[in-house]
Amino acid sequence: MEGETNRHRHPSTHLEQDICIHIFTVSSAMVGVCLTVIGLIRVVITFGRADTLADDFLAGDALLFLISCLLSYWALRSRSLRRMHRLEKIADGIFIFAMIGMVIICALITYTISVPARPGTG
Repeated sequence: MEGETNRHRHPSTHLEQDICIHIFTVSSAMVGVCLTVIGLIRVVITFGRADTLADDFLAGDALLFLISCLLSYWALRSRSLRRMHRLEKIADGIFIFAMIGMVIICALITYTISVPARPGTG
């Protein structure tokens, strides 16, 4: 891609770079979201309202988003179109998996906070 002008690039290459940029920006933002929610959960646990494994799962989810972010950045920096495609597909798959994990974790948080603690457990 180096030395190519915009008019000589294949249209799908430009689209794939756009996808990589979106994965990069959203996954890096999601790392911040995960870390923020981990902090909020720790506050809730400190005040004794609920105890959950959600913060542990969110830490793993943040790691997945970070890996997706780094892979998409690597794809953007790659000079090989084939490598860019491969890295983008891996980053995309990890990103989707992490988003599904985020939804499941949010359901776990909602359940944990809404269900009252049993007597003698807290």
